[in-house]
Amino acid sequence: MLNRIPVITKNILIINVLFFLAKYIFASKGLDLDMVFGAFYPESPNFRFWQVLSHMFMHADFTHILFNMFGLWMFGSVVEQTIGAKKYLAMYLLAGFCGFALFNLSTYFQLTEVKDSLSMIDLDLIKRSAYEAGQGIMHSNGTSEEIVHIKNQELNTLESKLNNIQLTKSIADNIVHLFSAYTTAMVGASGAIYGLLVAFAVLYPEAKLMMIFLPIPIKAKYFIPILIVLEFYMGIANYSWNPVAHFAHLGGALVGYLYIRNWKKNQFRRW
Repeated sequence: MLNRIPVITKNILIINVLFFLAKYIFASKGLDLDMVFGAFYPESPNFRFWQVLSHMFMHADFTHILFNMFGLWMFGSVVEQTIGAKKYLAMYLLAGFCGFALFNLSTYFQLTEVKDSLSMIDLDLIKRSAYEAGQGIMHSNGTSEEIVHIKNQELNTLESKLNNIQLTKSIADNIVHLFSAYTTAMVGASGAIYGLLVAFAVLYPEAKLMMIFLPIPIKAKYFIPILIVLEFYMGIANYSWNPVAHFAHLGGALVGYLYIRNWKKNQFRRW
């Protein structure tokens, strides 16, 4: 089966699987690779420059990688065969990067308001606590229970350092918000995969697709815009129960659209 997958798509798939396996192997030895290769907000003390690229190959769990790799195989194979390996790789990486950029731009606007409300607090204290939490999580087995425990410990330590300040509920909530932004990594190829989804729709608008929860064939030219509108709504709504990086999806989708529109225009001029 792998022999029938185009070379770039196949290699991206293999790299993702290797990273996923490495994540669980290293977790068993007390090292959480999400803290090393996941993408942190650039202002976070846990951010490293390579995370801009490496986060595209990390995934939260089996379901996460399963759906992304299915999308890579299903849509990436077609797009690569249509536009060629080099252009395909460039588009894939650019979509992932722009997903990272748009997600962090939205985070910047959220955190600007949060930081303004914390003008009476030394924000470096929060950064130092976020760094200590990051180091603790990195050298753990990465289970959600242990991560929550480490974060709560650091928040309690931070609170004790701020005992000379009257903390209202609003201020306390904003401290937690900023601390969480500094200690939560974005992982996954979803931004790049959304670029492939939109690229496929622009290339083959009449192709029929189906949602898992709505098994009715819908043409790509209708399916993808509906999906993008839903992503935008979920991103704006910013529900607390929904940890998905919707703006990363939208950033990747924008690249997929613009890249293929430009490719089609140049193809037309060539003839």
